[in-house]
Amino acid sequence: MSGACFDCPRRCGALRPELPDNASLLPGICASPLQPVVARAGLHFWEEPVISGTRGSGTVFFSGCNLRCVFCQNFEISALHKGSVITVARLKEIYRDLISQGAHNINLVTPTHFLRAVLASLDEKLPVPVVYNSNGYEAVEALRLLEGKVQIYLPDLKYFDDELARRYSQAPDYFATATRAIDEMFRQTGRYEIGEDGLLKRGVVIRHLVLPGHLADSMKIIDYVKNRFRKGDVLFSLMRQYLPCGRVLKGEFPELNRKLNFREIRRIEEALFRSGIEDGFLQDGCAADAKFIPAFDGTGVARS
Repeated sequence: MSGACFDCPRRCGALRPELPDNASLLPGICASPLQPVVARAGLHFWEEPVISGTRGSGTVFFSGCNLRCVFCQNFEISALHKGSVITVARLKEIYRDLISQGAHNINLVTPTHFLRAVLASLDEKLPVPVVYNSNGYEAVEALRLLEGKVQIYLPDLKYFDDELARRYSQAPDYFATATRAIDEMFRQTGRYEIGEDGLLKRGVVIRHLVLPGHLADSMKIIDYVKNRFRKGDVLFSLMRQYLPCGRVLKGEFPELNRKLNFREIRRIEEALFRSGIEDGFLQDGCAADAKFIPAFDGTGVARS
């Protein structure tokens, strides 16, 4: 793993080091080394039911990110890079550890900027599905390298409006980029398949987090998914878990410094029901609680 990095849509060409050095800042938008940095690995029970099941999803939370979402609920790892550098060999061991604990799948959370390490870690097929849990801001060329290695894609579709994407994630090309990526994910997996055990075996689950004050954008996302995909193609997960985090808590972006109100929740529910989308999930409003944010304390990362 070496050379300039063009793995994500930023295509910044940063000369990322294998390991972090003594420099205070690493190059590139993701500001990450090539070797994976992991903040937590453990069974996670708060994904969609078809992913968490009864025994939990085997989640690996990577540090760093190629977006700059000002409201990120995982801000301490996405922006502040809390976590430990590990080897690809250790990453494989973590997969085995999680599977031995009963994980229904291996869930790679924000893996985009560690594509090379992820590819190396999946050189042998795992006995459970691999979930690629992404912010949606992906390069199609990079996703093609994952074909056959990933069975379930779990992308965000954060914004329809380019100005919102620029303001809140520094990615004015987000919608065009993410929708191309989702099309590629769907090409790879085909229509979703749920087993007799109620668990997703393969397919795409598109997530959208509703932001306070921006229901019009969310309604456009719902319309896009309704018009782009047929019944049985993909699952759609409408998330109402927004709570102020990250830079919002520092007094920036005051328009986002609140939870969704009852009127907004009711309106977005009505929009979803009117759309006719039946394949998917509507998140419970009580999910907007900090207790559902995992503790990024290194659990499951170091050898026991």
